[in-house]
Amino acid sequence: MLNIKTPISSDIIKNLSIGEKILLSGFIYTGRDAVLPKIVSLISSGKISEYNIQLQGSVIFHTAVSPAGIGPTSSNKFEIESSMPALSAAGVKLHLGKGAISRETVEALKKYNSVYAIIPPVTALLKSKTLWQNIIAFPEEGMEAFHVLEIIDYPAIIAVAHGKSIYG
Repeated sequence: MLNIKTPISSDIIKNLSIGEKILLSGFIYTGRDAVLPKIVSLISSGKISEYNIQLQGSVIFHTAVSPAGIGPTSSNKFEIESSMPALSAAGVKLHLGKGAISRETVEALKKYNSVYAIIPPVTALLKSKTLWQNIIAFPEEGMEAFHVLEIIDYPAIIAVAHGKSIYG
């Protein structure tokens, strides 16, 4: 199992293969259908820096943060999947979620040297591996606000890398 710490360099991404198991540590962002289109809008308008959001080498986990814990949501929801190319172009190196994504998104990730990894729904385990959390944008979205988390040893499996997908 490969240990990866954030921020993630392009060289680390270049060496990942589909099916590879990783343990992820460091700071990551969370977002899902309510907030990711808003983050893309901040990128497009040039206002992302006003929120002190540093996307270069970052990770975005497709999840909400609730008192019950943290677990992946389906990454192929329109609002989530359609945000992945713009987020990758802005520097996101790893997207975490669950489920298959489209061939178009696989190709966009390849273009921007980003990968997609899946996390099984293990809410209790992930809560115990979350050291710290804070809302950094869109608090009105409640548990779907844009959060930053400090994590240790989040387990994931690379599902999409370099134009290839475990889903075929």
